[in-house]
Amino acid sequence: MEHILSLSYGKDSLACLGAIEKLGWPLDCIVHADVWATDTIPADLPPMVEFKERADEIIKKRYGIEVRHFRAKKTFQDCFYSRVSSKAKKCYAGGIRGWPIRLGQYCFRDLKLPALKEANKRKGIYYLGIAADEPNRFHNLTDTKRSPLVEAGWTEAMCREWCEKNELLSPIYTTATRGGCWFCHNQPVNQLRLLRKNYPEYWALMLKWDRDSPVTFHADGHTVHDCERRFQVEDLGLVPMDRRFRWWDVLEQVSIFDCIKNEEGGRSLFQTNKNRW
Repeated sequence: MEHILSLSYGKDSLACLGAIEKLGWPLDCIVHADVWATDTIPADLPPMVEFKERADEIIKKRYGIEVRHFRAKKTFQDCFYSRVSSKAKKCYAGGIRGWPIRLGQYCFRDLKLPALKEANKRKGIYYLGIAADEPNRFHNLTDTKRSPLVEAGWTEAMCREWCEKNELLSPIYTTATRGGCWFCHNQPVNQLRLLRKNYPEYWALMLKWDRDSPVTFHADGHTVHDCERRFQVEDLGLVPMDRRFRWWDVLEQVSIFDCIKNEEGGRSLFQTNKNRW
């Protein structure tokens, strides 16, 4: 049977390389599931893309194994603009999907899961990055899914230390950059703020998707455009930053601006949004 490492590029899965070496276990193959935003843009931010490429080179040089990357046939944009089944609710039927909704997050089902299934088609024993101090994840281990970290007694802290010593620590642990898809609707607002600041071309694409989506970006009814308005008034120093954020502050400032440009338009915007915000 082949012995396969399922790699996520997080500290635990990368540290499996060290634990496998320490235990003297065999390793025949390394697989990874990629997600893409569009045909040409990865779901990872540039620092993570660069890290993956560098890590692949290090792994190839040290262990003689080339990491095999798998991806779903569809991109996030493909799924976003795909048509909803005619069996869906009347308000959605026939339209595009738009942003994933909380109870129907197609992003994992249609993007990550197919790539994982493709990567895990090979028959053999899979090594998983489950640390020795993660007992809540031990139920995932079986005869064909083993954790070298558990067997070696390596904790999460030890995994991080090993990655640091071996130049394999992902940037998600050393900067404020969040791991995962840059367009994720579950990411915190500070990461959206950083995305807008550091990657305006990605932010512009999110605004375009947001205009086309029949579903709001957040489950509470707020859109990417709402976040854009928030960040604009923050940039101008018009929103108090020394207390808990309130959407009402943004609405108030946006309405003032619109009233100056167009009195009736501003009042209309205010009345339309005051209950939602």
